[in-house]
Amino acid sequence: MRNPGTTLGGRAATTLPVRHANRARTARRHLLSTATAALCALLVAGCGSGGSATSAAPGGRITLTVGDYGTFGFKQAGLFDAYMREHPGITIVEHTVEQETDYYPALQTHLASGSGLDDVQAVEVGRIAQIVKKQADKFVDLGKADGVAKDAFLPWKSQQATTSDGRTIGLGTDIGPMAICYRKDLFQQAGLPTDRDQVAELWQGDWARFLETGKQYQAKAPAGTFFTDSAGGLFNAVVSSSATQYDDGGGRLAYKDSPGVKNAWNLATGAIQAGISAGLKQFDTPWYQAFANSRFATVACPSWMTAIVADKSGSANKGKWDIATAPAAGNWGGSFLAVPKAGKHQKEAAALAAWLTAPEQQAKVFTTVGNLPSNLKALNRPEVQNATLDFFGDTPTGRIYAATAQSIRPNVIGEWDGLVKDTLTNGALLSIEQHQSDPAKAWSNAVKEIDDKVGD
Repeated sequence: MRNPGTTLGGRAATTLPVRHANRARTARRHLLSTATAALCALLVAGCGSGGSATSAAPGGRITLTVGDYGTFGFKQAGLFDAYMREHPGITIVEHTVEQETDYYPALQTHLASGSGLDDVQAVEVGRIAQIVKKQADKFVDLGKADGVAKDAFLPWKSQQATTSDGRTIGLGTDIGPMAICYRKDLFQQAGLPTDRDQVAELWQGDWARFLETGKQYQAKAPAGTFFTDSAGGLFNAVVSSSATQYDDGGGRLAYKDSPGVKNAWNLATGAIQAGISAGLKQFDTPWYQAFANSRFATVACPSWMTAIVADKSGSANKGKWDIATAPAAGNWGGSFLAVPKAGKHQKEAAALAAWLTAPEQQAKVFTTVGNLPSNLKALNRPEVQNATLDFFGDTPTGRIYAATAQSIRPNVIGEWDGLVKDTLTNGALLSIEQHQSDPAKAWSNAVKEIDDKVGD
């Protein structure tokens, strides 16, 4: 929740009403406790004491803490309450930070000190390789935990959190198969089709065609609007659907020569030069406000992004957004649940992580906040396949995202993916968009910054 704002795979700190089958479900929960926990996490760098945030409550009850970011949907779907009803000796406390880019540095600080860690910690997909390669010994092998079946998850998802010697340090929560969310009313005003199948045909199979569609839109764009929200969002979408990304497959950082990264960079800078991007930084306040103000007509839309679109666009724009298939199948974002060895109740924490990622629970999260399951059984459940999101009307959201998930080609996730992605999007591309930096200079500056941190 993802994110929840993060370029890595953020999630919106929001709930999302969902309609599926023949009944409606609306999840609206107050966020006071979440905000308090997030403030605690940011200001004091962890609410626990000693070796873990876990504590034993009066009367022999165990308190398990869950550290995450954005909207994982556990509380919104009522999962924590359900688990505590089934396990009367356990109390669950969630510590949520809105931005993953704030969450991860704090997690690294706690791992280094061995204190302040939650019993269950979320890890974003762009960070998981770094954890697997350098810090796996600090986490419980969940492949041996009761109730865990590694083959229950999409194979490429499980592999991302598995060490070379077969230890599983994270259980997959959601994935981020991509689509394009678009404004039907703005498309119509710009003379473009509005039917989702016809829209998908505009750019089918080629992100360059997406760019050309943007130029067509901009030629007749409603005043004050742009075709897409940001060059960084386009860059992430293109890279996420590319066969080659940041790692060469052998553990070497290879973004400088990656065809996928080069193509994404050229398309993103091309979007800036063509004037079809609103020039916003994703997950910042102006970007959120731009949804409600109808500043842009499309956004690269992994499944978790639907929650942001719905929450930030406001009720006045309900029914104006639709979802079309992206130019190429790809996965942008998704997370894992891990159990630090510093916890005092590792067995109970592992059981909770296994339960939260089981098919029934992942399906409930999707039908509440739109985070698509990584569990194969959950992905194929009728309530997921037939789901529609109330904000998007009759759009077959479940079928669109589930079909994309099944066609995603596995890609290598390297340990520095998160750093490279952040540097290129929130650094280089943003400097071009907002400060008119020269693209070649912005690229060289980004390369230097990355090399200074990880070595050439």
